[in-house]
Amino acid sequence: MSTAPLIPRLHLWEIDDQPWFPSFLRAYVQAGLTHAWTVHIPLLQPSSPATIVAETLRRVLGPSASRHTYIDFCAGAGGPTPSIERALNAQLSRAATHRVPATARSGVVDGESRAAADNTPSYAAVADPKAKSATVQDDDCQVDFVLTDLHPHVESWDAASKKSDRLSYVARPVDAANAPADLLQRYAGKGIFRLFNLAFHHFDDELARAILKNTVETSDGFGIFELQDRTPTGLLTCFAFGFFIFLIAPLLYWWSPMRLFWVYVIPVVPFVLVFDGLISCLRTRTADEVEALLRTCGANSDGWEVKSGKEQFLWPFGYLHWIICTKKST
Repeated sequence: MSTAPLIPRLHLWEIDDQPWFPSFLRAYVQAGLTHAWTVHIPLLQPSSPATIVAETLRRVLGPSASRHTYIDFCAGAGGPTPSIERALNAQLSRAATHRVPATARSGVVDGESRAAADNTPSYAAVADPKAKSATVQDDDCQVDFVLTDLHPHVESWDAASKKSDRLSYVARPVDAANAPADLLQRYAGKGIFRLFNLAFHHFDDELARAILKNTVETSDGFGIFELQDRTPTGLLTCFAFGFFIFLIAPLLYWWSPMRLFWVYVIPVVPFVLVFDGLISCLRTRTADEVEALLRTCGANSDGWEVKSGKEQFLWPFGYLHWIICTKKST
């Protein structure tokens, strides 16, 4: 058992969750959160948090990483999941090239390796699509991702899904505590792995147990990924994020004077990102606390194994905290 944080968990409210918060400002804040997951700042970051999530899934799940369908049950406007999908499938494709005869990989492997690292197509793959297809013997190494939420963002999801054949969405509301049977049956061919990206801390204990109960009864694993925790360094990361928004907003939003207005003239967006980030720190559970909920959720969790850790995504003190729970192999 790890040492409990000095700061107790407090289930306080966040501005972005409130019905009175204007929807257009909520969209700006959510876009900022998405960029927190997907932007890679050279020298300060080894890679984006979304890429680190994909690397963590592949490392912790091992060979079973390619035997799951990944369903994001709290996708919001899309968040990091489209980027995680691209990164994980790129990494799985890269791993598959090592099983292809050298004659099929000639002239392509180096370019594809670089592409897997930064999630962009290599020159060789663009110039010779047939050569790209030769790096993967079959489609078995690729995995599907599905976006769902109690409050669907169909327009955003549709735009994201058009960029990848491996990303889809469910247009109707989906309750993570009571996943629709037809949704689960649709992806029964592979094991279902649930994703909670910057989401699990939003649930109070009662709802968290209900979600975990439904997960244990209908899924093969789940992953909780947070960009904050209940530590002084976690709180400092939130302030650092607000500072970086001021620095990089012109690069991200040069095309939208209105967004820049709400960042610089009336800085609502950075204020909400920092304020909600601090509250998120206080709401975030440790791995031990999640496991305690899992063991008391009302479902038989004896066959489930809990792993956790953290990976640095921003120098000097920004860490991605992950909890991955799966059924023990028999």
